[in-house]
Amino acid sequence: MDLEDLARRIQVLEDIEAIKKLKASYCTYCDNHYDADGIASLFAEDAVWDGGNFGRHEGREAIRAFFRGASQIFPFALHQVMNPIIEVQGEQAAGSWYLLQPATLAEGNRAAWLAARYEEEYVKVGGEWKFKRLKVHASFLTPFDQG
Repeated sequence: MDLEDLARRIQVLEDIEAIKKLKASYCTYCDNHYDADGIASLFAEDAVWDGGNFGRHEGREAIRAFFRGASQIFPFALHQVMNPIIEVQGEQAAGSWYLLQPATLAEGNRAAWLAARYEEEYVKVGGEWKFKRLKVHASFLTPFDQG
């Protein structure tokens, strides 16, 4: 292995860690009453956030607008993401994660569990990783007491 190859491999590892931090920031902003400005700052200008039944929002400003009202759906949420698989190809990357989220649904003020899989694309903008596309594939959203 030569130094150039080693530098490339280290860069991939650093990129994967930066993407993990991007995802952690997303979860932190969501769990902080869906901080719309914070969440929007993590997305590229032309990004897409696709939440299935929660709608598809194209562009950073549309994503910001959606998240301004997200706490009206989930007043409380605790995003727990796990099992990341991240593939980096230069200035672009793709990843998948599992989500297990205890939450409170505003409708009926009831505790609930959400389980989902995230499928994501990332792009490096100005040396910083951003979400290019985030798709939520919900497995279930169920009242806490019903399992």
